[in-house]
Amino acid sequence: MRSRYTAFSVGDAVHLARSWHPRTRPDDITVDDGTEWTGLVIEDASEDGDAATVAFRAAWRHGRERGEVRERSRFSRRGGRWVYVDGDID
Repeated sequence: MRSRYTAFSVGDAVHLARSWHPRTRPDDITVDDGTEWTGLVIEDASEDGDAATVAFRAAWRHGRERGEVRERSRFSRRGGRWVYVDGDID
């Protein structure tokens, strides 16, 4: 989760694609250059074999606007690596 947050922060679409499950990965991953990610808080995490969930809050700023994304993300272990499957935004 932290590496994906960092990838969003620095605009690394290649890492986002590599860390996304191929079954759910969109064809085009675009990172918004105008959004500055300003903080990540992991609220909860659990692991059950090759499945995991992470609940987090990520703060952002875009010009004068500020906001926060809250999501419960699902991950799957593939080939020894955790990949993002999908998530529910609160």
